[in-house]
Amino acid sequence: MLIPILSILSSLLAVALVISILRLTGERRRSARDKARLANEYRAGLAERDRQNKDLLNALNDPFLLLDHEGVVRFANAPAEELFSGRTILDQHLDEVFVDRALADPVKSALSTCEAVTDQVILTQKISSLGNLNQAAESAWLVDAGPVGSTPPYKLFRVIIRNTTTEYHTEQVRKDFVANASHELRTPLAIINGYLENLIEEELLGNQETSLRFLKIMRKHGDRIARIVEDMLIISRLESGEASTLKVKPFPLESCAQDVLERLESVIQTQGASVKLAENDPELCLRGDRFYWTQILFNLVENALKQNPDIPLKIELGWRVENDNVLKIWVLDDGVGIPAADLPFIFRRFYRVEKHHSQVEIKGTGLGLSIVRRGVEAHGGEISVSSTPGQETRFSITLPPEAVTTATLKEGDRTPPQSQAQEQQQPA
Repeated sequence: MLIPILSILSSLLAVALVISILRLTGERRRSARDKARLANEYRAGLAERDRQNKDLLNALNDPFLLLDHEGVVRFANAPAEELFSGRTILDQHLDEVFVDRALADPVKSALSTCEAVTDQVILTQKISSLGNLNQAAESAWLVDAGPVGSTPPYKLFRVIIRNTTTEYHTEQVRKDFVANASHELRTPLAIINGYLENLIEEELLGNQETSLRFLKIMRKHGDRIARIVEDMLIISRLESGEASTLKVKPFPLESCAQDVLERLESVIQTQGASVKLAENDPELCLRGDRFYWTQILFNLVENALKQNPDIPLKIELGWRVENDNVLKIWVLDDGVGIPAADLPFIFRRFYRVEKHHSQVEIKGTGLGLSIVRRGVEAHGGEISVSSTPGQETRFSITLPPEAVTTATLKEGDRTPPQSQAQEQQQPA
């Protein structure tokens, strides 16, 4: 009787044990699945956060890098990869990334001192080692480097590189403008004051011949000051956004060109030069501000004359409408030309070719071609220049189709240039 009971109990215990093992195995499996799910969710969360951080850093306009404490690049956003295009920068030391030592120095300083460093770097080479980025002249870069985190030890360092070339050139232009304007005004004022001093202190007023000669010289330099001030006011208006207030009316381009040649007639005759009008449509009307177009054409023709004072110069002023309805205007001459090294800079304010072929000092305000470019751009056009010294120098203006009109002008639209110039000079 005892044996069957023990057998039954053993069977029950075995069944209970099997059930317990199965239950424990199931719980372990569920726990493993839960752990795997949580691990996957954690990894997915980390990947999503990493993606969001990368998207945020890629959204920055400035190149951004993360370096470890040894100076090895561990992360670079999209603008940084674009800046260093064509080169591998990840897992590279900063000495291999920043070929320009000037760019690497602020980063090295931040790594060594574990403090934030901000420095402006000027690169003067024509082809920058920053990837395939071409620089026509000086380029300026703001390098901001520093540790990531609030307490040491710092494992990561951030580097932000900002292109400040536009701001740098704007500031340089401002400084040059002030310096050159001061110099251009000081010279004629000094001459005028010198002759005044001679007239007064040396009691030369009684000598009519000497006094008249001095007064003529003073008037010439007074006119020069007036011209400088007028040109400065014109370019100031064009650069300050007043181009949106241009007095745009249709006017005959040939009439404007004839006005320019009449104003320069005495200079043309004195130098023995000749000017030819070359146009395929003498009735063509230009939609624009006649005052500024008179300045543009006047400055281009006068510039050719001033650059070639001792040459029987041949100048051609022409225009035509191309097949795509754009208007081409050109001024060309057969003078000494412009050296290739100076061509990129001749539209800068006060820029002069230092060693001119004629070796003659060129007089003027130094603002004429700057006014030309600004005036053309204010009318939605573009201007370019090409020169083969001793053969041909050509200034070419391209204007959009809307600049040309075939409307018949009313008599009131034919504003005389002088009255329109006076209208332009009235305060707003």
